[in-house]
Amino acid sequence: MSERLDTQPEADAPETLGRISPRRTPVRLPHRRPVVVYVVLAITALVYALQTLTSIGLLDLGACPYFITQDIPACYGMKVNPLIMAGQWWRLIAPVLLHAGLLHIAFNMYALFALGPELERMFGHASFLSLYLVSGFSGGVMSFLMSDAPSLGASTAVFGLLGAHAVFAYRNQRVFGQRAQAVMRSILQIAAINFLIGLSPGIDNWGHFGGLLGGLVFTFLSGPLFELRERGEELELVDTNQSNRVWLGTIAVLLIFGAAAAGKLLA
Repeated sequence: MSERLDTQPEADAPETLGRISPRRTPVRLPHRRPVVVYVVLAITALVYALQTLTSIGLLDLGACPYFITQDIPACYGMKVNPLIMAGQWWRLIAPVLLHAGLLHIAFNMYALFALGPELERMFGHASFLSLYLVSGFSGGVMSFLMSDAPSLGASTAVFGLLGAHAVFAYRNQRVFGQRAQAVMRSILQIAAINFLIGLSPGIDNWGHFGGLLGGLVFTFLSGPLFELRERGEELELVDTNQSNRVWLGTIAVLLIFGAAAAGKLLA
């Protein structure tokens, strides 16, 4: 996929500058299908189908031993602080696959579909998957630390994608120019509106905040940092941060938020 940017041509003499039109040079952009986005959408939809079928009694997966609910996936996966304290640590990440109703999952999956493909195209498949998971984890940890209420939902990871978009646009302003600035303004407005909505009862704003922080940290360390390089008749976007892809940001987020969770578990 290519896009065209204006570049100034060289002139043979200063007096000819006013008569020369800018030359338009094609730029080769990363072109990847959003495979991870589609897989996450499919898995989340499948888990929600299991939630629905067990809730209404059409699928019998046994009884929930922890609290009164027939929703078996939520029974074993949602964030419940006493159960995490008892050693069920997977509840810090499993809630990204769980939802409380049709409107809840529809909103989160629409946000994933709107934000995810562009990030996956720029980050790559493995890096995007790591971003989504560590954002969900950091959001789960922040909720565990700051809220006693049970919670579930992919909004922790979605807020991580918002943070990733903002950092990516900021760090690549030199390449994308005014488009990057517009993206940053839009992301900040969306995040602010959603945090205000999150002040309503029943919404886990701490989880949102943690997911946002996880996405910011991951992208600052492992997100693409592009520069333009000539390739024949075209310009190509080259990621100068390729060596830090995936592992550095993933380890940093896991260490920071894992240590915070361990502090509460061991207290």
